[in-house]
Amino acid sequence: MGSGTRSYRDLQEHLEALSDAGLVHRIGEKIDKDAEMHPLVRWQFRGGINEAERKAFLFTDIVDGKGRAFDIPVAVGALAASQAVYSVGMLVPVAEISGKWDHALANPIAPREIENAPCHEVVLTGSDLEGEGNGLDALPIPVSTPGFDSAPTLTATNVITRDPETGGQNMGTYRAGLKATDRLVVRMATRTGGAEGYLHWQKYKGRGEDMPCAIVLGCPPFVAFMGPQKLPLGIDEMEVAGGLAGEPINMVRAKTVDLMVPAEAELVIEGIIDPHVLEPEGPFGESHGHIALEEFNMPMRVTAITRKAKPVIPSYISQVTPSESSTIKRVAYEPLFLAHLRDGLGIRGVKGVALHEPLTSLLRVTILTIETGVPKTEIWRALNGAAAFKSDMSKIVVAVNDDISPENADALLWAISYRSNPVEDMNILAHRGLGHGPKREHGNDEDGTLLIDATMKSPMPPLALPARQYMERAKEIWERLQLPPLKPEAPWHGYSLGDWTETWEEDARRAAAGNYLDNGAKTLKRQQPDLVPETSVRDIEDGWD
Repeated sequence: MGSGTRSYRDLQEHLEALSDAGLVHRIGEKIDKDAEMHPLVRWQFRGGINEAERKAFLFTDIVDGKGRAFDIPVAVGALAASQAVYSVGMLVPVAEISGKWDHALANPIAPREIENAPCHEVVLTGSDLEGEGNGLDALPIPVSTPGFDSAPTLTATNVITRDPETGGQNMGTYRAGLKATDRLVVRMATRTGGAEGYLHWQKYKGRGEDMPCAIVLGCPPFVAFMGPQKLPLGIDEMEVAGGLAGEPINMVRAKTVDLMVPAEAELVIEGIIDPHVLEPEGPFGESHGHIALEEFNMPMRVTAITRKAKPVIPSYISQVTPSESSTIKRVAYEPLFLAHLRDGLGIRGVKGVALHEPLTSLLRVTILTIETGVPKTEIWRALNGAAAFKSDMSKIVVAVNDDISPENADALLWAISYRSNPVEDMNILAHRGLGHGPKREHGNDEDGTLLIDATMKSPMPPLALPARQYMERAKEIWERLQLPPLKPEAPWHGYSLGDWTETWEEDARRAAAGNYLDNGAKTLKRQQPDLVPETSVRDIEDGWD
């Protein structure tokens, strides 16, 4: 048994660090968890607030829809309301997060077992779990999508199950809807290949045995970041969390089930899942941007609730993206995609991978940034390689050059419109199983993927906006006049795309300096008789090649 001494932060220490960084909204006003809490936080994702300005929310005066008060605070957005929030949890700047993940995966550290844990300061079993206001009903679990969801739902979960054959544990983030003071229903994804918890459930069902389960709320950030990442099957998340922390993660044996749980967790719900019985769960607002309708999922009988004496319960903002859960995934997924293409497949010229987040949940649209001049064969290798990286992602894959911002849908449509020929630069891949969506594929249903090469095939004229120096000069005037604050959107200035000469550059400089008459005197000498209007000067005059 270890001593439990640690240097990594638990959730409450993380919240203190966020507060020190000015990244927490502390809400002391009375807030209804069933009708007001998530809609309030949702506004920072749907109210035109820049990603960099999003913060965590900590609610300390919570009631339910019936006016009943709770004495446990709730934190929403505390792990990844923004990349800045995420970086505080990772203890490195945003630019170094990818490298830290790479190091942790390559250098895992096994957890250590301790005997006395903060998550066991209060232990509730038996009659303590029964009756209104007790058990699960004593917890301030929010309704995520008021007006559509059928129950308060645990979202910021780390759900622990054990493989009955190998004994190895898995930890995934699965939602769980409350049904009674001692019963909830867990949705372990049946996506292509199956979430590992679901594969465990299948094994227990085949053996005719109940499945022990522990739903952990409020893990230390290094542990909490594991659940949503969808690491390859068989990888021990706690070892990777140790790699992030640079030391073993403290674990303790659960009180009523044969599982190990993070010792510094805020709260743990222990229970048993009978794999031969399913119960309707949902509706619930899903990350694909639609309500997931009622489906049969896994009921769990609660055998214990253990917690700190004064816990804080976390809740994810999920549903329509961008959201907290999509930010967590995006920071890790994009570097994984890039490493797959550049290192795994050895494709030249891939400069970046962006997963479209708003509404499409990172899964449907993948944008590849490719260096100008890369051979066409490499562009198509990159497009096909991205489509093959993950079975439930990349329904649309677009390759663009680095002058196109992947964050700007207008710029993407501009590139597709003027830099791609649908006959030559688009291809459709059949036999895809993209199962995450409002009409998930079952059985033999299939989907497809559209690949688009929207890179420049040859030099093009400049972007038709004033050149950078003139836009910057105008911005100074704008701010001096105290006009409304600007939020520049790329592209915000013109630039050369290769088809531009020094002659035209000099003419433009003269015009901007007020000397257009000099240009007119030059073109007077170049007049030509008997031409069709709009004939290019390159077709008539020498020296333009």
